[in-house]
Amino acid sequence: MLYHSLGNTGLTVSNISLGTMAFGRWIDEKESNRIIDTALDAGINVIDTANFYGKGQDEAFRYGTGASEEIIGRALKGRRDKIVLATKVGLPMGKGVNEQGLSKKHILQQAEESLRRLQTDYIDLYQVHRFDENTPLEETLEALTTLVRQGKVRYIGCSNFAAWQIEKSKKVSAIKSLASFISSQSQYNLLSREAEQELIPYCLSENVGLLVYSPLARGMLSGKYTSGADFPTGSRAASGEKLIFQYFNENNFERVTKYQKIAQRYEKKIAQFALSWILNQPAVTTAILGASKMQHVTDAVAVSDWKWDAELLTEVNGI
Repeated sequence: MLYHSLGNTGLTVSNISLGTMAFGRWIDEKESNRIIDTALDAGINVIDTANFYGKGQDEAFRYGTGASEEIIGRALKGRRDKIVLATKVGLPMGKGVNEQGLSKKHILQQAEESLRRLQTDYIDLYQVHRFDENTPLEETLEALTTLVRQGKVRYIGCSNFAAWQIEKSKKVSAIKSLASFISSQSQYNLLSREAEQELIPYCLSENVGLLVYSPLARGMLSGKYTSGADFPTGSRAASGEKLIFQYFNENNFERVTKYQKIAQRYEKKIAQFALSWILNQPAVTTAILGASKMQHVTDAVAVSDWKWDAELLTEVNGI
């Protein structure tokens, strides 16, 4: 396992993080606990969750239940201080007009709820889940700064922000003497490379930590899907994960086949190969592994320190 500083801070994080979107949604608490134990034993020291994660994500009106946070809170009793615990706020937690977004009311209320569910006095990294066009950045950052000054949050980060939105936030923080985002969480994988246009150069330039979610393209880079009508039992597509269908097109299936052949040449599974590509990108601080099986963790850890040479990087980029 390799470790990096998170942005311009002294906080050290493993280059693989445990993502917990499946907890309380697709897998039960017993299996979730086994995955947590496996991850921590392997040296992973970051657990990433959100108040939104749980079965409510799959309802017609998508809302958070806090189920993942509750499972994590029970699992970390007696070892909380060894973990960098990250959670998020901003997505709907109910149908009320003030039960979502980044207003001061919603952030302060949901922070208390997350602390209760996680059974902890503080959150290491509190992230806003997406940009809120309806709330002034100053209000959002004031609320987050209140939590930092109260000792309930150590660092703040953003998720799904464009580079200009992060920069604007940092300007507001500097002018108003407010806490500043130290990290950005973004989708990035071999099939979704939009982050390379502006976000990644920005993170490199400004020393903003980059947490990557969906490094396996929501399972598309696991090799289990061979066509748009292929939903293997136990897969995300079969479990109702609608977002994976964005990857179901002829070009992507062709790319996956090519990546698989290269992975076989190195005696690796395609999922290991795709994850390792992410870990070899210089801007990436940590890749969030959305594990639903213990094997997902052990396979990932096996390639956590695989360093690619320039020839392999060039070959893959050519695809």
